[in-house]
Amino acid sequence: MKIEIWSDVVCPWCYIGKRRFEAALDEFTERHPDVDVEVAYRAFQLDPTAPVGTHEPVRQAYEKKFGGAEQATALIDHVTNEARGVGLDFAMDIAQRANTAKAHRLLALAEHHGLQHELKERLMRAYFSEGRPIGDTEELVALCADVGLDAETARSWLSGDGGVAEVVEALEFAAQAGITSVPTFVFDRAAGVAGAQPPEALLAVMERYLTDAPAGGEGAGA
Repeated sequence: MKIEIWSDVVCPWCYIGKRRFEAALDEFTERHPDVDVEVAYRAFQLDPTAPVGTHEPVRQAYEKKFGGAEQATALIDHVTNEARGVGLDFAMDIAQRANTAKAHRLLALAEHHGLQHELKERLMRAYFSEGRPIGDTEELVALCADVGLDAETARSWLSGDGGVAEVVEALEFAAQAGITSVPTFVFDRAAGVAGAQPPEALLAVMERYLTDAPAGGEGAGA
């Protein structure tokens, strides 16, 4: 079973959903130790129009997007509380919103080196808990080095067109499959479910898919 997760590294529900999915996956693999589950992260951008190379306090970005300071505060408080419930410590007051294209390109590189899960976690922690500017090339290179991905390899990857094709493919698939919100979990590109659902709900989806998985097929019912 291959589970591909469309998400963005600046999406709070994607980080919360990541923890909930991990809990569900642990339970699933304990129940089905003979089932090989491959998990990969795919690119999705909440704001593909965000200028590359610049950063903006997330509170300011939320005020503009959601209609003012009161709405931004309510959202930040809500996701921070939800994050705390899965063991995450959000520091949204210092988070810096940025274009995430470079981060997604590096996640493609990390996948080639078997380090995608580690880099995904590092990027999200850097953004949500440390206030790191995850749109900055040198910050991204440093974060790659934190998980064992060679810094010069990462820098060279970004200086060329490394990862661009993988990101484009993921975004095109999302558009064709009707993925408009994240996280979205896609099973063998044949079925999908959206949302940072509770572990028990995600586990139920995995169990159902294991039973009802089609022999083949194209597209995702996400």
